Amino acid sequence: MAAYKTPTFEDRAASARAAKDQALEKLRNKAAPDPEQVAARAAARAARDAVEAEKRAARQQALADAKAAKEQARAEAKAAAEAAAEAAAALRRPAPPPKMPTAEEMKAARDARYAARKARQRG
Repeated sequence: MAAYKTPTFEDRAASARAAKDQALEKLRNKAAPDPEQVAARAAARAARDAVEAEKRAARQQALADAKAAKEQARAEAKAAAEAAAEAAAALRRPAPPPKMPTAEEMKAARDARYAARKARQRG
């Protein structure tokens, strides 16, 4: 039995070149794809893409609706909290001081009392 002979660089380069040429020849000899099959695949891909786009749009619409509902609930809760805070503040707020009569009003009241007293004394 013969001993193993290590291939030289030229042997390895020739082997690689032969493999490359064989692969290129195989690629050149490959039959062209059938146009009907290509069209059928493209139509199937387009239909699949349309269905996915419709699903994506429906999902985005559902997310937008959920977000809007959440915002509305948050706004309602905020309005209720503000109303409750306003009511609590109104309870804590002291009553306004009584209106002090002006000097003219006080003189008119005093004159009315004086006139009533005199009317009682005469009558």
